[in-house]
Amino acid sequence: MYEDKTMVCKDCGAEFVFTAGEQEFYAEKGFQNEPTRCKACRQTRKSSRPVNGEPREMFETTCAACGAPTRVPFIPKNDRPIYCSDCFAARR
Repeated sequence: MYEDKTMVCKDCGAEFVFTAGEQEFYAEKGFQNEPTRCKACRQTRKSSRPVNGEPREMFETTCAACGAPTRVPFIPKNDRPIYCSDCFAARR
């Protein structure tokens, strides 16, 4: 029923794929509009939005899977592994 769509990000101009699975998810949630930004621009925009008028505080840490430096919106604790966005998505 759904087919992958190649779209252009309105912020950076890069092409991205709006997958059939994402389209199905949007339909299930009742979302009316398709995404207009690529994943990287959505993430940047989301992290820069103020919470109660203040910018979101981010904390530096290291990904438990690949060792890459990453930033998270919570204070990292040593009792649980923390993953970068790519490793977190791969573990789902």
